[in-house]
Amino acid sequence: MTRKLFPLDKNYILRQAQDGIEKEMMDLMVEELKNAFTLLFNPLELQDDTYLKILSKKSFPEDHLSIIYRQLAGIFRYKFGTNQLELRFDGKSHFEKYQEDWKCTFHNWIQTLGQNPAYVKNLLRMTLLYDTPSRALFAENRCKSILNEHFGLLIIKRKGDLLMKTGS
Repeated sequence: MTRKLFPLDKNYILRQAQDGIEKEMMDLMVEELKNAFTLLFNPLELQDDTYLKILSKKSFPEDHLSIIYRQLAGIFRYKFGTNQLELRFDGKSHFEKYQEDWKCTFHNWIQTLGQNPAYVKNLLRMTLLYDTPSRALFAENRCKSILNEHFGLLIIKRKGDLLMKTGS
């Protein structure tokens, strides 16, 4: 993250807070993904090969999941970020407050997204059912599209700049 002129801008602190708990939140994403798969596709918890593979898988390339996490983090900063720090009277730092807010919102978002079968299938393809980089990349792009549609955003990247527009 590049340092700008105002290091105490809310969005910089918020991004640092999100980056600081990325691994923890990605682990939560995987656990919620397992729950969502079970609820959507295997509510009887039948012990077939796919279900057992999903439950037992511990490692996979995390770069695709990290991109989805960062997209959700960016959407949060876009929707809830301002450059004004609020006055704090509860003894918590802004960093701690933003981490708590992000954790709560993130957990709600991934539970809601877990009700979308297309999102669950694509997230599985790039994590627990990872088989080839090309399939994972396709699933990642599809996940991004689902997120943009879900949040009503259009994300345009031109010349290194990222522009977010609220879809109509």
